[in-house]
Amino acid sequence: MDQAFQVDLRGVVDLLSRHLYSSPRVYLRELLQNGVDAITARGDGPGRIRIETGAELRVHDDGIGLTETEVHELLATIGRSSKRDELGLARHDFLGQFGIGLLSAFLVADEITVVTRSARGGDAVRWTGFADGRYRVEPGTRDEPGTTVSLRPRLGASDWLTPATVTELAATYGELLPVDLTVDGRRITADGPPWRAAYPDPGRRRAALDEYCRRVFGFAPFDAIDLEVPEAGLTGVAFVLPQPVTPTARGAHRVYLKRMLLAEDVEGLLPDWAFFVRCVVDAGELRPTAGREALYEDELLDATRDALGRQVRQWLVRLSETDPARLRAFLRLHHLGVKAMALRDDDMLRIVDRWLEFETSAGPMTLAEFRTRHRDGRYTADVDEFRRLAAVSGAQGVALVNGGYVYDADIIERLPAIDPDAVLPPLDPSELTSHFGVLDPETELALRPFLAVAQRAVDSLGCEVVIRDFDPASLPALYVTSRAARHQAELREARESADALWSDVLGALEGMAAVSDRPQLVINHRNPLARRITALTETGLIELAVQALYGQALLLGHHPLRAADTAVLNRSFLGLLDWAVHDPAPEEQ
Repeated sequence: MDQAFQVDLRGVVDLLSRHLYSSPRVYLRELLQNGVDAITARGDGPGRIRIETGAELRVHDDGIGLTETEVHELLATIGRSSKRDELGLARHDFLGQFGIGLLSAFLVADEITVVTRSARGGDAVRWTGFADGRYRVEPGTRDEPGTTVSLRPRLGASDWLTPATVTELAATYGELLPVDLTVDGRRITADGPPWRAAYPDPGRRRAALDEYCRRVFGFAPFDAIDLEVPEAGLTGVAFVLPQPVTPTARGAHRVYLKRMLLAEDVEGLLPDWAFFVRCVVDAGELRPTAGREALYEDELLDATRDALGRQVRQWLVRLSETDPARLRAFLRLHHLGVKAMALRDDDMLRIVDRWLEFETSAGPMTLAEFRTRHRDGRYTADVDEFRRLAAVSGAQGVALVNGGYVYDADIIERLPAIDPDAVLPPLDPSELTSHFGVLDPETELALRPFLAVAQRAVDSLGCEVVIRDFDPASLPALYVTSRAARHQAELREARESADALWSDVLGALEGMAAVSDRPQLVINHRNPLARRITALTETGLIELAVQALYGQALLLGHHPLRAADTAVLNRSFLGLLDWAVHDPAPEEQ
């Protein structure tokens, strides 16, 4: 014989409190939703909800009310929807549902009393539910159609029903409701969403939205962007943050569904790149999750997210066309968000190319300006590489863009998507040596003995020593490594940490590289100190000096130091220090 499930109401309430709702505060939202739904079902006026605080909390509405049969069907049955559909209480226009929503009141009370009278006719009914799963239905007293829900706080929950808390919760959840909502006679509902109100002129509208943003989010916005997605029944406004934020910051937005607050910190409403705005929206078609504190991920939410992202992007395009100075101010604040958009949007890429300043060896300028001024320019994809090469490359007439910051190199490589001629090649540091001046044959011949000793000093470090003449003259030596040389270094490091078999394989690959692919220590013959070093004749002193130049070039260039590099740096320092304080023998005096 089939039998019905037995429901432990205390277990259901515990499930609600621990897993469905984040806080008992939602009890008032659920009561407000039931009241608004009842008013909507009656459909003959704006309706009114009155909340009274005291020894017990009372929530009155002048909605459609319930008959005794409907009380049994809706208030004493959990999870059944067929009868609710028959009564017309599951229509599209409603915020919530009876039954499970009313159960949330058990989060703060052990006893719920509902006195209701149906607008369809019949006598008033009194329903009393208890947290242990019992309920009773008896005749009630009520002259007009509508419903009154009464709660008496249970032990430990009285703080949730105090006048101050109830007023705060009513204002939080119900401020924009299309009904007359009061708490102890104080009107809570405003005149509707501020972004949909009528204003004498755009200036006053903007002032009103700014004030609303300050009240809701606590900041005066850089700008306000109107939002509208008709298929989601969504209207609202996006407030642009007035200060920089990290791209990983939570984009928490204030979302209303049919003008009832869903939550104040909804994530995922906008694309991730739009981290620089905070939104307030009201939607009629988006679906909430079971706990009604977040949005349900479905195709409509995906389409809405894309549409809102397009509207934020269009605001930026309009700004570039109508107010370039304001666009520059925005870019100084939120360039990362715009860069992220530019990776997949050509309009945003044009804005970045034309308006966003990049760091270059010739000073800050836009990419478009850089290409116009420096047709043979290059870019580096590493901040440290840019810093060590900017002065040297600039002195050789090769201008550089620093593409080492987040998104920059990808943006530079994407430029041909908007202009086939906008090609900015990456710099191979070894290219710079082709711009360095070579020594005259006589000087080069005279320096051969020095070069032989210098090469032996750094040969074990995998480095080649060359002497060139270049600017700036203040730089005694430059450590230059090509892409091939960097590849060789990676192979060498992998070989050192690999087992015997892989070490042999990697060694064979490493041996295939040409010697010229090795990093170079370029000694600057234009530098006075470097010239004095090249004039030395004592082998030991030459080795120490060249090793010191090698270490100094690594440090100035922010190159990573291997253990062998650190050892050479220490040895050359101590050796030169010992030589500097050397006490000559009597016969040397």
